[in-house]
Amino acid sequence: MPIDPSVALGAQLPEVSFSWTPSDVALYHLAVGAAADPLDTTGLAYVDDAKPKVLPTFATVAATFHATEAPRVSFPGIDIDLAKVVHGSQQITAHRPLPPGGTATTRTRIAELQDKGSAAVIVQESVTTSDDDAEPLWTARSSIFAKGEGGFGGERGTSSKIAYPDREPDHRIVVPTLPQQALLYRLCGDRNPLHSDPEFASRAGFPRPILHGLCSYGTVCRAVTDELLGGDVSAVADFATTFAGIVFPGETLNVNAWEDDDRLLITTTVADRDDAPALQNVVLTRR
Repeated sequence: MPIDPSVALGAQLPEVSFSWTPSDVALYHLAVGAAADPLDTTGLAYVDDAKPKVLPTFATVAATFHATEAPRVSFPGIDIDLAKVVHGSQQITAHRPLPPGGTATTRTRIAELQDKGSAAVIVQESVTTSDDDAEPLWTARSSIFAKGEGGFGGERGTSSKIAYPDREPDHRIVVPTLPQQALLYRLCGDRNPLHSDPEFASRAGFPRPILHGLCSYGTVCRAVTDELLGGDVSAVADFATTFAGIVFPGETLNVNAWEDDDRLLITTTVADRDDAPALQNVVLTRR
């Protein structure tokens, strides 16, 4: 079914209520590379049994953490084959430090439809509130890029590129990933076979399963938080990125960061493929 903007744009998706536990938080942190050194107390705080600290990027998996089936791209006025879809961008705004456990409700709408001609970009915006006090916990904004789904007559959309300083990075971080990291991250609720099934990955045009974009997103946020913010997850007010390329599990990431007042402007490339782009337009805003 082609995209019907008259139905899709502004559509409210069904509310989702969900709960999470410290064990869920700890598994997510392991899946984005935390606690690699069992003698590092900063890392061990991510997997504390009773009250782990919580990266704001946990918000990307909280509502679907216990999903066991592949996601569907089926919304009002939109029905797209999963094999045509890649993640385009992601932003999390943490309104306060995330608790290590709780119950919350997410309300989502289709905020934008961009017609790129040969492809479509679908932008969702969601607000998650705590069921305990009805106050917002986080706001998420994400986009998916759907190949072959453009041409529906919508606006093309504007560029979100940021201007990086014309100087050497203020910080450089080398971040390894694990060969099995996509399989570990899969246990956080993202069962897209693109990340676990070689045959599905081949049909999608990749030589082997790729790392989840949101795994790279969380991994970079965790590495920057540890290296540049002293492991203080509460210092991250907002974290946004554009997914510029793929990462294969086991590859090493080069993270470059520039100081910009209360922000860190970041790029992430794949060292193993001559610094092929992975995450661009990455902005971490400090609280």
